[in-house]
Amino acid sequence: MQELKRIGKSFWFMTPVSETDRPTLGMVVGDNRNLMIDAGNSEAHARLFLEKLTKQNISKPDVVVLTHWHWDHIFGMSVLKDVMTISSADTKKEMNKLIAYEWTDKALDERVQKGTEIKFCADCIKKEFGHERNIQIVLPTLTFEHQLEIDLGGVTCVIKHVGGDHSKDSVVVYIKEEKVLFLGDSIYPDIFSSKKNYTSKHAFNLIKELETFDAETYILSHSENMNRMEFLKEIELQKVVGNLTEKYKGDAGKIKDAFRQAIDRPLNEEELETINLFVNGYEMNNT
Repeated sequence: MQELKRIGKSFWFMTPVSETDRPTLGMVVGDNRNLMIDAGNSEAHARLFLEKLTKQNISKPDVVVLTHWHWDHIFGMSVLKDVMTISSADTKKEMNKLIAYEWTDKALDERVQKGTEIKFCADCIKKEFGHERNIQIVLPTLTFEHQLEIDLGGVTCVIKHVGGDHSKDSVVVYIKEEKVLFLGDSIYPDIFSSKKNYTSKHAFNLIKELETFDAETYILSHSENMNRMEFLKEIELQKVVGNLTEKYKGDAGKIKDAFRQAIDRPLNEEELETINLFVNGYEMNNT
């Protein structure tokens, strides 16, 4: 069941659902205007969020920010056509490519076979929409290149393009007064290539961007929220594994041996998975 939760005075969010890949949706409530983060993976998803907010006497958004172009973050936009939408310029470019797509079972299956869609996303679209798929791609109203700052009245949002392996157009939203950083999918690996992967280059660039924010709470689109200590632990793991991957040129055995020696204990499941992801990225970029 999706729950509506609140952090501080101004930030509300609705929890994700893995079965149909519904991501976390956010709303920043200011004295003068409201800003919604991501549009949801369907009209039903967006409407549910708005209905839950209405019960808390929170009005519809004045602005919607899209964290990146993937279907589960944009297919609810048709409910929000009258609202100004903001994205990176790259996000709009990628969304524009989707306009010509069909979303029938046949079309989805054909794209999976061609490798232009992954089975996980195709299956989730089928589950979320059933047989009624009146999917409309509504393009953003306003685009930016690097960073925007929006004063909502009593609360300020910094919207910054940070990239990352998951999607090169990813932006994050920092709610200054609450010290909340909405990460979206930015720190997740690339799941769309032939092998799931991280690359040292993109991971290090992303981490450098994220470390500039003085956040205490980190909101992820498909996972539990993290506090600062948990976030720092996550990015430190990526730094260590990324550096070892470059040092040992993607040799998984040498990376594991060096890591084990450094921490003086057996590697856990998360550490082994992170090594595997970085090794995949190294191999894909060096063969």
